[in-house]
Amino acid sequence: MSHVAAEITSQPEVWRRAAEVAATPESAEAMPVAGERVAIVGCGTSWFMAQSAAVLREETGQGETDAFAASQFPVGRKYDRVVAITRSGTTSEVIDLLEKLGPDQRSTVVTTEVGHPVVPLATHHVLLGFADEQSVVQTRFATSVLAWWRAALGEDLTAAIKDAEAELAAPLADELVRATQFSFLGDGWTVGLANEAALKLREASQTWTESYPAMEFRHGPISIVDERSVVWLFGDAPEGLAEQVAATGARFVQTDTDAMAALTTAQRVAVALAEASGKNPDEPRALTRSVVLS
Repeated sequence: MSHVAAEITSQPEVWRRAAEVAATPESAEAMPVAGERVAIVGCGTSWFMAQSAAVLREETGQGETDAFAASQFPVGRKYDRVVAITRSGTTSEVIDLLEKLGPDQRSTVVTTEVGHPVVPLATHHVLLGFADEQSVVQTRFATSVLAWWRAALGEDLTAAIKDAEAELAAPLADELVRATQFSFLGDGWTVGLANEAALKLREASQTWTESYPAMEFRHGPISIVDERSVVWLFGDAPEGLAEQVAATGARFVQTDTDAMAALTTAQRVAVALAEASGKNPDEPRALTRSVVLS
């Protein structure tokens, strides 16, 4: 079994541990308080988790929350707190941003080890070392960050964890592994998950994937799908979308399970597609665990 396959399978347990971290006093100090204006930043997968986390915080009425790729942060805009997500703790764009913001900016970094260079640049930190990974491809760390965030916002993750266990135990449909093009769709907090699912397939298997907010799919992108395609929705389907996708010949995928749990199946498809084409899903072409710019 590849490292990434084992890491995908371990997600229910690491989500439980992330929820335990969320209940600690240290986590409470690191979380933004209600009413704070917050920006969440990251790169790649971490940026997509930031997108989901930002929507979840606003949906719970905690306050205005934006998400940015670290390189695109609007430094002239004022925030009460900046939350940075980085598995490696060495990502150049995140380090550069926190250095630029300086010690007067209240900030939280979510990473894996206290010794990472990004930690002393933030005023608070959350460590999820139990979710670290050997694979270049990020899976369980990203979802554990989101599990911690959801639990810290007051959500009970019991149902999400049970859904993930069911998803991971279910066999993959043959049609998913035979498809040659995937369009991932989401709404609200699941747009970030759709973006992340598409990235996983691109990274692990170099599959042609795209991602959109669900309501945007009919504004042009639906024209690319046909009988070789999968249109995969995280969350509820807009009225009429499933029928319109079926008319193109594409396979429409949508479940009633927790969207984060459904993401584990997309991760498994990425690994299956890589293995079917003779690729190593642990070491994708041209990628490393961390982007460190000289």
